[in-house]
Amino acid sequence: MKRRLLLLRHAKSDWDAAYGDDHERPLARRGRRAARLVGRFLRAVDRVPDLVITSSAVRARSTVELATEAGDWGAALEVSDELYDSEPRRVLEVLWRRGGSASTVLLAGHEPVWSLLAGGLIGGACLRFPTAALASLRFDVDEWSDAKRGELEWMITPKLLARLETGA
Repeated sequence: MKRRLLLLRHAKSDWDAAYGDDHERPLARRGRRAARLVGRFLRAVDRVPDLVITSSAVRARSTVELATEAGDWGAALEVSDELYDSEPRRVLEVLWRRGGSASTVLLAGHEPVWSLLAGGLIGGACLRFPTAALASLRFDVDEWSDAKRGELEWMITPKLLARLETGA
């Protein structure tokens, strides 16, 4: 069985906004736009997730909420404190525990964990996730708990998404 893991870094946050601590930092206008682009893109390429698990940070939650709305996904949404200020192994354990029967899971979180996680899952590549970057990894496994080595199908950034949407 093929399973897909979509790794989405939160969209651009607003460093100038009034917020308490890092966990509460909101999205910037540019980030909100990028999150919507991601949602529409996944709908257009028929990669709508069955399950979305997001970091509990405001910027990550807002990213997936805007993407879900813009793409009309209808996916189950779960919030995980374990995806905030985490490490690759802990993120994998969240996927293994909570992925269930979903064939496509989207995890929304943060750098540098997403680069380290994606690189490790595809054999040690060096990837960089700018804000709102999205990667699709494919695994030929029956259970998420067996998803330890996969293949990068594609990775896209908001700049490319904007160009695709405008036809530029």
